[in-house]
Amino acid sequence: MTTATSIPNSPTAAGGERARSTLLHIAAWPWRAINWFGGSVERHWKNITAAFVQVWANKTRSVLTALGIIIAVTSTITVVSFVQGFGNYVTDMLRGFGTNMVFVIPSMPSGVQGRMMGRVVMDIDDVRAVGAQCDKVRRITPLMFSNVTIEYGHEKITDVNLRGTTEQFQTIRSFYADEGRFFGPMDVDSGAYVCALGRDVLKDLEADESIVGDFIYLNEHRFKVLGLLEKKGAAFDESQDRIVLIPHTTGVKMFPFLSRFLPMVLEATSEEDVEEASLQLTKVLRTRHNIQPGQPNDFRILRQDEILRDFQKVQMVATSVLAGIVGISLIVGGVGIMNIMLVSVTERTREIGLRKSIGGRRRDIMAQFLTEAIVLSTLGGVVGILLGYGICAVASLHPSMVEVKVPIWVVAMALGFSAGVGIVFGIIPAFKAAILHPIDALRHE
Repeated sequence: MTTATSIPNSPTAAGGERARSTLLHIAAWPWRAINWFGGSVERHWKNITAAFVQVWANKTRSVLTALGIIIAVTSTITVVSFVQGFGNYVTDMLRGFGTNMVFVIPSMPSGVQGRMMGRVVMDIDDVRAVGAQCDKVRRITPLMFSNVTIEYGHEKITDVNLRGTTEQFQTIRSFYADEGRFFGPMDVDSGAYVCALGRDVLKDLEADESIVGDFIYLNEHRFKVLGLLEKKGAAFDESQDRIVLIPHTTGVKMFPFLSRFLPMVLEATSEEDVEEASLQLTKVLRTRHNIQPGQPNDFRILRQDEILRDFQKVQMVATSVLAGIVGISLIVGGVGIMNIMLVSVTERTREIGLRKSIGGRRRDIMAQFLTEAIVLSTLGGVVGILLGYGICAVASLHPSMVEVKVPIWVVAMALGFSAGVGIVFGIIPAFKAAILHPIDALRHE
């Protein structure tokens, strides 16, 4: 009678052994990854340390080598920051006018169609019709333009900007009186000879705030000064404070021919309603002026938000072009780094041969020289950034200079490009060092 014997290498036992082996292999993955990461960090840290030792050992040569990168990064930081500073100044000024503001100006179309339309006319009735029929228009006022001569006592000034408008103008354009008052609806309706003066006019007349309530002469017409306007500063190199505001009804008495050429400025109910307000006023004016379908408008619409968007596009293009032009100098700096690294490879040929003879791999040699090029270019980038910050800070201290702030994105871009230059122009010297034959390298004199 035979007895059954156990089979140690049964399929079940073998499957269990493979499963345990697979689980142990999977469980070891995190430790292997940590060991690989730690070894990689250690190797890179040693390469970086060796690179700093080489830079410090050849201080003068390193500074001269990185000089191209330093100048390029400094120029990029400075140029971009100045363009952005002036751009932000103009943008803030335009936003201060109000992004929901719209100008409407009588304008004859060009070409034969314009000549066939005859004389362009826009009067106070057009202004009133737009204000009454356009529900997306919050405020509206006519705006008469002229220049006048002002006399006060023994003082006389010429070519002062005269604006004929209504009481709505102070809210639409933020021209408020900080001494006395602005003229009101009754002054406009009656065509009163009253005015509000800008601060530069007061200065040119060598007068003080006691002029409020007194009388001046505008083109020999006697006006009572009701108030003094808040100081506005300059806009596009033109003072906004050398101005005198009067009711437009009074202006028409002084300049009757301007009653048929009367621009208007309006404020939409919100920034989102500017487009709708423009469409509404276009419909109203085309109807009033009997403009047929297919014929061009006999007026122009200037929207503040469109002006702002167009300027921001110009600012972006100018920044990109100027940054690209000065950024070309980074290539020059990169060529300098490549030349010096090639010289360094030649000088350290025996060191490369010694490292290879004791087991150094090509990738280790290549990583060492590539790291040196990156460290050298990055140090040049850091110095250039600091110099750029310094130049912008000093320039901002000038009283006539706008505020110049260094955008963080240009700092990141400059640092990234300088490191990238080290990689691109460090590859050739690093590859040359890596492919050296150890015996030939050790024999090199």
